[in-house]
Amino acid sequence: MPKKNKKMQKFLSEYLTQADDLGRIVVPKEIRRTLRLREGTPLEIFTDREGEIILKKYSPMVELTAFAGQYAEAMSQSTGLMVCITDRDQVIAVAGGPKKDILQKNISRQLEQLINERQSVCAGKDEKNFIPLVAEELEGVTAQVVTAIICEGDAIGAVAILSREPRARFGEMEMKLASTAAGFLGRQMEG
Repeated sequence: MPKKNKKMQKFLSEYLTQADDLGRIVVPKEIRRTLRLREGTPLEIFTDREGEIILKKYSPMVELTAFAGQYAEAMSQSTGLMVCITDRDQVIAVAGGPKKDILQKNISRQLEQLINERQSVCAGKDEKNFIPLVAEELEGVTAQVVTAIICEGDAIGAVAILSREPRARFGEMEMKLASTAAGFLGRQMEG
């Protein structure tokens, strides 16, 4: 058995669970914490050819990933700024910056809180309300505007506009741009 499979086998044996008489299973606390699963978190259930059951955290924004990427690209080209779009868990689109450093990375706890509280932030790098988008700090970001995406009353992600210009200062115009983008993406999800 290859090393990777041995690690997976050990992981699986540590988290053995059983279905109850109604077919319910308990997802162990450590896995819930790692995947940020809370009560009511929607999950997709799949089976593979070997009969294994696969649980995947559902993200409605995944349906819009290609569109979000194109939208971020258009915003970035027209503004010259870096644009990121997230769902509630990870960055799903990046334009105008290094994609490999941020695309598909988990969002930070601070961004998760901003999304949950349906807030917006406009801040410079040295300001108290500046929040990291992902756990690892993005080098060179000097200013940001971040706005939650709302769809049918639910917070489903965020739009972030970032600058790497040394003396960048964002204001009302960038706030309106991020808010317009978030509103548009939220309406796209409504169908």
